[in-house]
Amino acid sequence: MDIAAKLDEHGKIAWIGVMVLGFIVFWPIGLAILAYLIWSGRMGCWKDKSPGRWHGRREKWWARDMRRMPPSGNLAFDEYRMETLRRLEEEQHEFMDFLERLRQAKDKAEFDQFMADRKRRAEDRDTPEAPDGAAPQPQG
Repeated sequence: MDIAAKLDEHGKIAWIGVMVLGFIVFWPIGLAILAYLIWSGRMGCWKDKSPGRWHGRREKWWARDMRRMPPSGNLAFDEYRMETLRRLEEEQHEFMDFLERLRQAKDKAEFDQFMADRKRRAEDRDTPEAPDGAAPQPQG
């Protein structure tokens, strides 16, 4: 078993401890471990593909800040800006829904492929082999 697998068994705390120890011993070692943690996604939330709670909060903050912009004094422009922001938010929600459906379709395709491979392996194990090691002869 390699070191990374052993540290994964103990969780994030073990990785953080090794990183701190690396910084104490020789700072480039700690920096290398930190880079590895970021690159490999070992800390969980850094490489999460789904839009998590931080993504949603950021988008809400952005929308709130855009709505708080002071009026420009030009009613037509302010109306246009608010309509554009509303349309962009709607398009963003549609796109996020599309990405979710795409992820679900990909997951379903991968699962279906796994089940087909599993069924094929089970069928291969159940087929009788010829005594001399040759391919089985078709019956019937």
